[in-house]
Amino acid sequence: MIALSLAEIAGIVGGQPHDVPDGSVVVTGPVVIDSREVRQGSLFAAFAGERVDGHDYAQRAVEAGAVAVLAARPVGAPAIVVDDVVAALGALARAVVERLGTTVVALTGSAGKTSTKDLIAQLLERKAPTVWTPGSLNNEIGLPLTALRATAETRHLVLEMGARGIGHIHYLAGLTPPRIGLVLNVGSAHIGEFGSREAIAQAKGELVEVLPEDGAAILNADDPLVRAMASRTKARVLLFGEAPDADVRGEDVRLTDDGRPAFALHTPTGCSDVTLRLYGEHHVSNALAAAAVAHELGMSVTEIADALSGAGTLSRWRMEVTERPDGVTVVNDAYNANPESMKAALRALAAMGKARQAAGGRTWAVLGQMAELGDASLAEHDAVGRLAVRLNVSKLVAVGGQEASWLQLGAYNEGSWGEESVHVSDAQAAVDLLRSELRPGDVVLVKASRSVGLEKVALALLETTEGEVAVR
Repeated sequence: MIALSLAEIAGIVGGQPHDVPDGSVVVTGPVVIDSREVRQGSLFAAFAGERVDGHDYAQRAVEAGAVAVLAARPVGAPAIVVDDVVAALGALARAVVERLGTTVVALTGSAGKTSTKDLIAQLLERKAPTVWTPGSLNNEIGLPLTALRATAETRHLVLEMGARGIGHIHYLAGLTPPRIGLVLNVGSAHIGEFGSREAIAQAKGELVEVLPEDGAAILNADDPLVRAMASRTKARVLLFGEAPDADVRGEDVRLTDDGRPAFALHTPTGCSDVTLRLYGEHHVSNALAAAAVAHELGMSVTEIADALSGAGTLSRWRMEVTERPDGVTVVNDAYNANPESMKAALRALAAMGKARQAAGGRTWAVLGQMAELGDASLAEHDAVGRLAVRLNVSKLVAVGGQEASWLQLGAYNEGSWGEESVHVSDAQAAVDLLRSELRPGDVVLVKASRSVGLEKVALALLETTEGEVAVR
């Protein structure tokens, strides 16, 4: 974070210093919420969670090098006490971003946010120092923490914004006002909370409503609900996608033999070929979105194409592809799941398996619950099970309770008989099954909502007999 004194911070957040012997002491390290991440000069923000209260770790944080604690009550250590630590953290982030004058790029969407954010970060970092959201810390705590990592050298701040309801993105955008706003898509993720895709579109579109006149709204030309957001912004609109009228578009989209997307990238400045290192055709849309942001910030089409072709995955458990020494390939996409991302992952699995099937390799889909679907849950799980059969996935392993049974039911009703699909109770049962049946050339996809914890399956499959993780 840029250097600020404790007195300055107290003024920004409207807090009262407690046990602060010298208000001129400067915060020179990062703002953190985990006492184990404290470095010399840090500011420790204490949150009272469901299981852990950060205030109980205030002394430990100061002993580790924090100059003070941002707290809701006195903690017996140097502290700035505020009524609401979340609001104070947001106010501090806004003040820092305003002082820096960095270009803020904000993005939202139902699926692909983190993968697209990672691509944007890798493109813009080639142009100038860039700070971006780590993982998917895209809420009212994670977003300001990311913004507070910016320094005087930072030229681009790339922020992922999630939404749990109407008004949430409007609040986040108010903390770090963006000049560029990107909306990827409107899908079924969290439809149980919002009630309809139209309500989701209303929430996601809040991002373009806050953009300034000299800003840019980057919208998915292939998603009608996103394209319609053009009427909700006073900023200039830039369309991306495969539609003929998209300003930044992909043509001749295809998959390589191992399932990686390739396409011709067209921008207003020219055309260049791209072959991604990522797996699955769904990454084409993500890559085009990232390309549109990079174009808006002055990168040439050849620079963009070169950067896209070299970009990898920065966030864990998102289509992480690892080949074991015995020839089994494990695709760990277990960080999260919704209907759109689940179907995209299945298509990627099918594409990856084509080249291997001739040699006897099989495709395995190890799937679990997609959470927060409300009344649509049965139909959506059924549809995923059916798609696995239509794509000729060799083996479906449905893991968990009721939702997993719906996955298997969909496969069964679509024509999966005998041992083509199986329902197991938990991750360990899935591991036991796979260890007994996998053979060289097989490809295993592991995917479910984060709460299911199916990453345990992928990680277990990547342990060698010596207990070491196989090399990527």
